[in-house]
Amino acid sequence: MENTVVYHQNDSHSTISHLPSDTTVRATVDSELLLNESSTDDGELAFSLTYCFTNTSYPFTSQSSSLKLCPLVPPRLVGPIRVWMDSPSFSALQKLYPYLEPGGHGQPKNCRSRHKVAVVVPYRDRDSHLRILLHNLHSLLTKQQLDYAIIVVEQVANQTFNRAKLMNVGYAEGIKLYLWECFIFHDVDLLPEDDRNLYSCPTIPRHMIIDLLPIYCRFMLPYTAIFGGISAMTVGQLRSINGFSNRYWGWGGEDDDLADRVSVAGYKVARYPAPIARYKMIKHEHEAKSNPVNKCRYKLMAQTRTQWKADGLNSLKYEVVKHELLPLYTHILVDLLENDEHKAIKRFLHITLSVSVLFLSGLCSFLLLNHLVK
Repeated sequence: MENTVVYHQNDSHSTISHLPSDTTVRATVDSELLLNESSTDDGELAFSLTYCFTNTSYPFTSQSSSLKLCPLVPPRLVGPIRVWMDSPSFSALQKLYPYLEPGGHGQPKNCRSRHKVAVVVPYRDRDSHLRILLHNLHSLLTKQQLDYAIIVVEQVANQTFNRAKLMNVGYAEGIKLYLWECFIFHDVDLLPEDDRNLYSCPTIPRHMIIDLLPIYCRFMLPYTAIFGGISAMTVGQLRSINGFSNRYWGWGGEDDDLADRVSVAGYKVARYPAPIARYKMIKHEHEAKSNPVNKCRYKLMAQTRTQWKADGLNSLKYEVVKHELLPLYTHILVDLLENDEHKAIKRFLHITLSVSVLFLSGLCSFLLLNHLVK
């Protein structure tokens, strides 16, 4: 039997417990989502979503359909905004944003939001950065009149960081919480400088960041195909590219892989103008031990266009260690099963190399035979 998810709530936070797989009890389960993958006749990847309801609600409260829609342009936007670089305690932040539902779920009170947005933050060992980001995002997203939540996906200790796989987990766990229309994948150290940079659901995939201000200098995009840092996609767009790759352990490669997936699926990428899509980066040191440079990244990137249908949401494997609806955000602690994944990657690269060698060997034999015949 599948794992059952049970939601418990008390005054301070809510916890989602995953029962053992042999448990036969099904109690207070809000919903269960099944993601089915198949190939169509023309080879395109197709997904279907099936919701099996055992209760009538998600853990997050939906807005009343009787509310009038919020304005197309949120009325409180001013343009350039103050970026909060201090890191208040979590208790101080709770006092600043008391209206949030457990799990960091916010929505306008007097109108019905036009966008249901899940913000997924891949995370490990940056507590002060997380508090800074929460302060800035809750302030911004409230002004933008979004129906939103912040989902922080944390990787267990003693594993090589896998940012892309954490974002896949954020999607897979996030769709169990609410009927999100789109997902924004957001690095923990990037802070928006302009409230006209709307965290809304895009018509086509949107790269949210163009202009970036580190501590010492400002710089523009290093290359036009970049799609990293902060990206926004609808649920349909994300499924059509099979999410992110699960194979990028360590630093580098996953953003270019994602850009390739978007391109292969036939999408163009939207960006706001530079004065609007401007961010500050929180200064930090590179975590060489937990996030070393991925030495396999170029080999993996070379295979993206042939492997993306088999590597992504439809091959995602992980174990949830903890799932909490905290006052300011949803916290998911996850084991990404690194050892199992490394074995699979080694087999994949070995097979790829063997096929390449056989192809080159056959090509050389053909050319030699052709030369002798002539």
